[in-house]
Amino acid sequence: MEAEIDAFIRFLAVERGLSENYQLSTQRSLGEFAAWCAARKEITKASQVGLPLISEYLAERKRGGLSASSIKLIVVALKIFFRFGTAQGFVRKDPTDALSLPRIERSLPETLNELQVEQLLESVDGKAPLGLRDRAMLELLYASGLRISELAGAKLENLNLEEGVVRVTGKGNKTRLIPVGRKACAAIAAYLEEERPRLVKGRTGSEVFLSVRGARLTTVRIWQIVKAVARRSGLELNVYPHLLRHSFATHLLGNGADLRIIQEMLGHADISTTQVYTHVDQQRLKAVHHKFHPRA
Repeated sequence: MEAEIDAFIRFLAVERGLSENYQLSTQRSLGEFAAWCAARKEITKASQVGLPLISEYLAERKRGGLSASSIKLIVVALKIFFRFGTAQGFVRKDPTDALSLPRIERSLPETLNELQVEQLLESVDGKAPLGLRDRAMLELLYASGLRISELAGAKLENLNLEEGVVRVTGKGNKTRLIPVGRKACAAIAAYLEEERPRLVKGRTGSEVFLSVRGARLTTVRIWQIVKAVARRSGLELNVYPHLLRHSFATHLLGNGADLRIIQEMLGHADISTTQVYTHVDQQRLKAVHHKFHPRA
């Protein structure tokens, strides 16, 4: 099955333009399934796989303690792989046609309230080494709801501070234009004028946010920076980059923004993904009612 999986991953990369992380995750899921088939059942081709075999594999993974969300990722990978195999002709009949996705209880995303966001942002010392960069990054994460990968990949040519917009490329290689707030624009402008020129080296690209070596910041490094700022801020919460994205969406909704507009800014393909924030806002309203209403 190895060659068939490799052909499928190339299809995801070239034809579908899906992210490298998605390709690696899918390849890992399919590779583990193929290894299990070969070791346990002596099956080495996709055409030999049937629904009972897939069900047995998923049941074993579940007994092994794999979460429903992780099993769902495996099921999705198998479904799109065998659909591809059917279209390419190396599978006669798709064995996953009758395979349903496991139901997952959707947990509400964590968020910071507006005062906590203010405390986090104001805790960054602009006079400290790289303080202007770190403040600009956090301001942009909250102002525009960027994913950490989108922040790392943000480029100077796609940033227009006069218009207050940034163009980013998100999941599925889709590009979108997002507003950037006044305070974030000011923080980014200060970083670009005073700090970024000192970080530029001979091979520096056009990425907005640079490391001390003049290279593009990795997502891991951005994660570390956000965690370090949170520790210094005194917030006794688990603060991470995506938490600012959740807070961005929740605060927009709470202040009256239309859900469709929020969906567009977040880059969600499906409105149902964005609708989770309506539940967060309802939870907040219930908490306020319970706290302040005399007969709550």
